[in-house]
Amino acid sequence: MKGNQKLNLFSFTMIVVGLVIGMGIFRSAATSAKNAIEPSVYFTAWILGGFIALCGALTYAEIGSRYPVTGGYYKIFSYAYHPSIAFAINCIILISNAASLSGVALIGSGYVTKLFPAIAWTDIDKALISCIAIIIFYGINLKGLRISSKAQNILMIVKIGMILVLIVALFFPHNSSTAEAATTAVTVPNMGWLQSLGISLIAVSFTYGGYQQTINFGNEVDQPAKNIPRGIFFGIGIIITLYLLVNFSYYAIIGFDQMKGEREIAYVVIDKVFGSQGAAIFSFFLFFGVLAYVNALLMSNPRVMYAMSDEGTLPKIFGKQNEQNGVLTVSLTVFAALCIVILFFAQTFEKILNFTIFLDCFGMVASSATIFLLRKRTRDLDNKGIYKMKLYPLFPVLFILTYLFVGISIAIQTPETALTGVIVLAAFIGLYFITKSIRKNKV
Repeated sequence: MKGNQKLNLFSFTMIVVGLVIGMGIFRSAATSAKNAIEPSVYFTAWILGGFIALCGALTYAEIGSRYPVTGGYYKIFSYAYHPSIAFAINCIILISNAASLSGVALIGSGYVTKLFPAIAWTDIDKALISCIAIIIFYGINLKGLRISSKAQNILMIVKIGMILVLIVALFFPHNSSTAEAATTAVTVPNMGWLQSLGISLIAVSFTYGGYQQTINFGNEVDQPAKNIPRGIFFGIGIIITLYLLVNFSYYAIIGFDQMKGEREIAYVVIDKVFGSQGAAIFSFFLFFGVLAYVNALLMSNPRVMYAMSDEGTLPKIFGKQNEQNGVLTVSLTVFAALCIVILFFAQTFEKILNFTIFLDCFGMVASSATIFLLRKRTRDLDNKGIYKMKLYPLFPVLFILTYLFVGISIAIQTPETALTGVIVLAAFIGLYFITKSIRKNKV
């Protein structure tokens, strides 16, 4: 990677925030509330989710500092376990990320279509809007890391602005008759407090997830040993603060029971406080803010494919770079195409949520557990300026246990989703050995 393409601390921090704050906070709060039997479960899920995200951020900060390489998320699996595990988990993570990007883009288009209420928008129309957004940012990323990171900074400022509007709404009087909330009857889940917490955490995990991908940038960050942990720590700190304030705004303005029946929950808040025109303006800018998530995933995921190509588990063509700006042209194109294909199969955010998070549970547990191996294998780096977390091994253990809890909760709620995830993982492991055998026979 050329020197003038290095990411500074601010740009890297904005990438962290952009990877995490997608559409989740503007949608999954309602899903989390729907699965919470009472407000104490709901707010415990969001507070616990923030704390676990911080545990994970500190864990990945040390992993990235000890092993700062491009495509680090894949390289660490290969280094710590076996190339077959690296191949399988990274394949399902790529699928999960593409599905997540597509689902988020669909929800974003749901907000922007509210600008034209007279039109009877179909799912295909929303998919086309989302497809156009992906193509635009595919083009931006083809221009190089510097341009795409600048676009990321601008979009993140827009998105954070939208979040601040939701928080500021707390201090304005609101008219409860402005918007009809929870027009459909919502049944309170019949389950215990702990089970409710586990299911509520599924949507929360989606909203907090994404920061682990920052280790994919590795040596593309200026002074990685210092800026990777600082960028992750600052980014997660910003996210936790914003999420808790936004959730309190939802709770105070809409009410806990009414939150359960909403989809575009942020639209309802703005409609109540600033009226229909304010809600329309908010939806317009929110759509562009959401594009930061699209841009961030288009920046990070091709780097995983590059690492897999470098390792020999994907064809060498996936490692092809533009000689002028270092863009991973083939990997970027394939990932964008995968997003578009999934986009036209994805129906709603809810349908892909459990599948996405269950696949992520594999990656979260396996990747964070590498810290134990890395600490042993890279002891020679301990006194050479790398980041080394405090309270080890408490933080990574809590992080792993929480994601095991979430994975078990998904298996209980939707066992078919869990079974599909296990089958997909096993299939990719098998595919690795099949392709390896074919390559040997050709030699």
